[in-house]
Amino acid sequence: MATPEQIIDSINGVFGKQAPDARAVHAKGVVLSGTFKPSEAASSVTNAPHLQKDGSRITVRFSNFAGLLNIPDTDAGATPRGMATRFHLADGSETDIVAHSFNGFPTSTADGLRDFLIALAASGPNAPKPTPLEVFLGANPRAKNFVETQDPPPVGYGTLSYFGVNSFKFTNAQGASVFGRYQIRPEAGEHFLSKDEIAKADPNYLSAEIRQRLGRGAIRFNLLLQIADAGDPLDDPSITWPETRRKVQLGALELTGVIADSPAAQRDLLFNPAALPPGIEPRDPMIKIRSDAYLVSFRRRAQS
Repeated sequence: MATPEQIIDSINGVFGKQAPDARAVHAKGVVLSGTFKPSEAASSVTNAPHLQKDGSRITVRFSNFAGLLNIPDTDAGATPRGMATRFHLADGSETDIVAHSFNGFPTSTADGLRDFLIALAASGPNAPKPTPLEVFLGANPRAKNFVETQDPPPVGYGTLSYFGVNSFKFTNAQGASVFGRYQIRPEAGEHFLSKDEIAKADPNYLSAEIRQRLGRGAIRFNLLLQIADAGDPLDDPSITWPETRRKVQLGALELTGVIADSPAAQRDLLFNPAALPPGIEPRDPMIKIRSDAYLVSFRRRAQS
């Protein structure tokens, strides 16, 4: 089985090793602060403390996909975008949601992810045809869909939807449980740059745009839970559930400012999708290896 170290090594094989304190993937980003207010419906699916009556403080990091600190925001390798959200709970603990702007994942397992990354690293411009990536995508149609159907560059980080990769079990105060995946939908709607706008965009326009947008007011998202039907795969993040599945609005995220020293905040942040309060449990086994891989990357950054 793929180990967390192999996952990070294979990511480094694609992007190389950047600055000592840079993330292996989703290296370029910006950190914001805000608040979360749960909906009245949230407690019907879980007794998790941040999804009850009281609100909580949140820290959010938006990012580009690649493990490249200087990747232009309009580059194809910058997608999918990331949105990692930390909820600061009343007892001093924390819980995180790690999502990206594609509804799905290229592979169903960590082994598949490692093999996908190795094929990508071996498929440079001088690689003989068919390249290892072409061979991999030919045998893995969901990975091919992931590579070929990403959204164009957004108007801003606040005009994208973000999707939780994995499935979790949610249990309410009465002991009733459902399985679901997170969706984070922008109140402003989804908006993307035109071809002309892409050609003229500054390489770092997303960071500038979000500051300008905040100057006009808070950026708001709705946090939804998509509920699985019987037969929906709970341990295969590469399979997207139909949009017809029932959704419960868990609450509203309101972002109000960029952290003053965003680069320093990014160095110190380690998001952990397996750090869960009572009322939420991991269902997809990939959650653990994702969390362990983030920790490997964090430790390597800290030791550099």
